[in-house]
Amino acid sequence: MLPNGGFAALPAGGLFSIASAGRPGYGGVMRVLITRPEREATTLATALAERGHVPVIAPLFHLEILRPPADFATTLSACQAVLLSSANGARAFAAATEQRAKPVLAVGDTTASTAEGLGFVSVTSAAGDAEALAELARRRLDPKAGPLLHISGVDIAHDFAESLAPAGFDVRRIPLYEAREAGELPDSARAALQARALDVAIFFSPRASTLFARLVQEAGLAGSLSNVTALAISAAALEPLSALPFRATVAAQRPTRQSVLDEIERLPVAGPWADTAAGVQGPSIMSDTPSSSQVPPAEPASESPRVTPPPVQVRRGVGVAGAFVTGVIAACLVLAGALISLPYWPAEIRALWQGKGATAAAPVPAIDLQQVRQDAAAVANASVETVRKDLGARLDELEKRLRATSAAITERSGTGGTAGPDPAIAELRAKVEALEGRAAGAATSAPEQAPAAAPAPAAAPAQPPAVTAEQEKELATLRLEMATLRNTLQTIDQSVAVQRDQTRLLAETVEKARGEATARSAGEQKAMSTARASAIIGIAARLSAAVSSGLPFATDLALLTPLVQGDAKLGESTAALQAYAQTGVASRPALVTEFPAVAKAALADDLADDSFGERLLGKVRGLVSLRRVGNDVEGDGTEAKLARAEAALDAGDLAKAVALVKSLPPQTAKATAGWLSRAEAHLAAKQAADQISAQAVTLLGAAK
Repeated sequence: MLPNGGFAALPAGGLFSIASAGRPGYGGVMRVLITRPEREATTLATALAERGHVPVIAPLFHLEILRPPADFATTLSACQAVLLSSANGARAFAAATEQRAKPVLAVGDTTASTAEGLGFVSVTSAAGDAEALAELARRRLDPKAGPLLHISGVDIAHDFAESLAPAGFDVRRIPLYEAREAGELPDSARAALQARALDVAIFFSPRASTLFARLVQEAGLAGSLSNVTALAISAAALEPLSALPFRATVAAQRPTRQSVLDEIERLPVAGPWADTAAGVQGPSIMSDTPSSSQVPPAEPASESPRVTPPPVQVRRGVGVAGAFVTGVIAACLVLAGALISLPYWPAEIRALWQGKGATAAAPVPAIDLQQVRQDAAAVANASVETVRKDLGARLDELEKRLRATSAAITERSGTGGTAGPDPAIAELRAKVEALEGRAAGAATSAPEQAPAAAPAPAAAPAQPPAVTAEQEKELATLRLEMATLRNTLQTIDQSVAVQRDQTRLLAETVEKARGEATARSAGEQKAMSTARASAIIGIAARLSAAVSSGLPFATDLALLTPLVQGDAKLGESTAALQAYAQTGVASRPALVTEFPAVAKAALADDLADDSFGERLLGKVRGLVSLRRVGNDVEGDGTEAKLARAEAALDAGDLAKAVALVKSLPPQTAKATAGWLSRAEAHLAAKQAADQISAQAVTLLGAAK
């Protein structure tokens, strides 16, 4: 019912969830964009799916754990406490040291839960932001007890050394992880924005908001944000988004993840339901004076004494009997109209009316996801095998050409190089040298014969012996043959140089082809690993939702089985879920509902002894009993432990409740055995589903 007394009509074409039916326009299914890193995004997506929303994971950062410095152990031993400003800092701290006894101050409940899950025994949550953590350190710690160690990322939003310095604290910061920014908008966010398939985008830090604003503007998708609500963990994280055209911008009431999740439930649904509700209810204007379109309120009765109230008989209407008669008459009229218009109905509806039944439509065959996945894998493997064969043939051909070229070069080098001079060339050179030696000998013999002649003072110089025509012809022939041979040698040298260049080019081509083949194979393997990890993440989310809802999950587990082959960790988690797949496990709300009766029976068994009176009194207490409840009930008695266990259940801590019930006296085992068995099955299934999700995220990070 709307505030003005009317009812909102359901839009044609669909029904809305029970959550949205209670408050028109609020609390419906939201499509939420998650910009956190992979691990936090997966956990947040699971929480959103449990609330009935549709998460879209688009990490803007990739986390990398850094190696601690050499003096990290010394610094940790000297500090009195450790400050953790994020859950990533808790994971990096746990990876850097085996110590778990050092006191830890966490910025919020999520960070504190992460630290406790990693084994740290003394964890205190500030349940707020960085300022709340600084205030917690001022209240709990003494500056004289030693320095503080802040485990952080490379980039920080709050400097605790500066904020705690006025209080006398010495804060030493060690970055143990780095959140590397994405170079472009993730494909999932790009596709969702292009399809306008988002209702909410959530941001957990000013850095994430700044990076998203830059990437979405670079992608040219800022105009697609007109139907999206920006939800930030704080006003500081919301500020960098002011330039984007969001439909609305909302900051969480408290800087915690739970507050962000609660804020999503309070957001109005953007869609036909919201429009219908608004159209029926009408706009409401917040103003001190009513507008002209609003009906002025009636004057108080005290100011109009002459107006007499209407008689009670008029307001009673026709009464119960009249309403019944009116209903019967209306039903008869509707039935008569249906019978009159029966000839004009479609044949199928007439057949149903006459009781013949309509011909059942052929069932649509269900999609076999496993067969589709196998077919896709077969096609991918065939493509990879074809490419490998093609590249192998090309490599074989290039290697054959390379070997042939190398053999030709070796043969030519052996015949015309260092293997020995050509006999024909040597013979020609010997002939040339002999002719040149004869000419030189003729030239030197003439001066020796000159003193034997008459001593004439003006004797003419000796003339070299004349070369005959036959010798001249022979010399010319020899010179021509030598020139021809020199040209042939030069040609051979040039051919060898060309062949060497071709050999080098062929070798480079072979290496390039090998590199391309290796890169292509690595890329295909990476793509297949990424697709496998993404599929496991999706199935893990469905398994977690089924465990939380108490539904069977045999179908989802069957889809997961072929994907976990070869992975021991995933195989163990899958085997742990197999025992509960057919029937499911009890949901947490069901366990909470059953607990008061179990607690009453356990308390009655604990108080009874073997005497008849006590047994009778125990049975009476089992029927009607009073017991204390609440987390503040002290003591180690059965009533105190049951009270704390019930408080832990109400707070969502099923593991703590199970531990408390297990610690009850032996005489209560009969009353608590059934509940304990169902609770432990729920915890085991939940832990196995979480382990599958975490391992899948690890595989996805390794593939990237």
